[in-house]
Amino acid sequence: MLLFPDIAVLLFAALLLDALVGDPDWLWRRLPHPVALFGAVISIADQDFNTPDLSPRLRKIYGAVFLAAFVAVSFMLGLLIEGILRLIPYGEIGIVLMAAVFLAQRSLYDHVARVRDALAKHGLDAARAKVAMIVGRDPKTLDEAGISRASIESCSENFSDGIVAPAFWFLALGLPGLIAYKAINTADSMIGHKTDKHRDFGWASARFDDLVNLPASRLAGLFIALSAPLARGSIATAFRIMKADASRHRSPNAGWPEAAMAGALGLALAGPRRYSGYEVDDPFMNENGRREARADDITRALRVFAGACVIQAAIIGIIAAL
Repeated sequence: MLLFPDIAVLLFAALLLDALVGDPDWLWRRLPHPVALFGAVISIADQDFNTPDLSPRLRKIYGAVFLAAFVAVSFMLGLLIEGILRLIPYGEIGIVLMAAVFLAQRSLYDHVARVRDALAKHGLDAARAKVAMIVGRDPKTLDEAGISRASIESCSENFSDGIVAPAFWFLALGLPGLIAYKAINTADSMIGHKTDKHRDFGWASARFDDLVNLPASRLAGLFIALSAPLARGSIATAFRIMKADASRHRSPNAGWPEAAMAGALGLALAGPRRYSGYEVDDPFMNENGRREARADDITRALRVFAGACVIQAAIIGIIAAL
């Protein structure tokens, strides 16, 4: 049951606004982005409560307590903001604007396209600099195939947690749900790593992020698979690879959109990767697919991504119309 009967209408408007405008650089050069504010709070907590003198058990407890307080405050802040906006004339416009800020359709498309353009026009060094802005792996170790695969994997995974999940939680719980989700997701991206520093303090953030992304990751895989023909791929193949390989990924969520994209493009994605400070030895999604990804494969992935965004918006539009 929706928090407000018009929430689907507001979400559809926010998706449309984000697709058309995205995150305007001129605005965020002058104002702090809300996600950057989340990041500042998380950094302070990481510095003050994740110190080497604490035992692993105590760091895990501190991390869980911080996350619970952080999410509760974020949810209550969302309630306050939405409540105020609901009371003022045309306040729904403010809700749409705030929701659009937390969606990443246009910005994700643009970031991935910049990697493709750098790879095609300016060479490996330029492409490594661009891909380092959207992935956590060590860019110095990436060749053309590695850069292309990394950007495609980032496009797939971030479609889930940067677009589908925020939309899902906004539709379910309104602005409070959206803001709380972004708080959780930002905490996971900053401290939810298996490094020595964050393995314990970020444990709760990583596990809770896995939980809240469960429904969206499956939906994201569905939307990507349905968009496979836009990359000259097969819907049936994308579904088959997603069903077979998603559960083999180290993440309970990332495997769904990545496996669907691998099947749609005929590529082998994921596999062994090197991040800053650690390595992972994951199985490939679509192991028999082509491993030598190219810049034109990024273009194909962006077509699938755009189609998946349209499918999601169309579903929200139908819900709004009903």
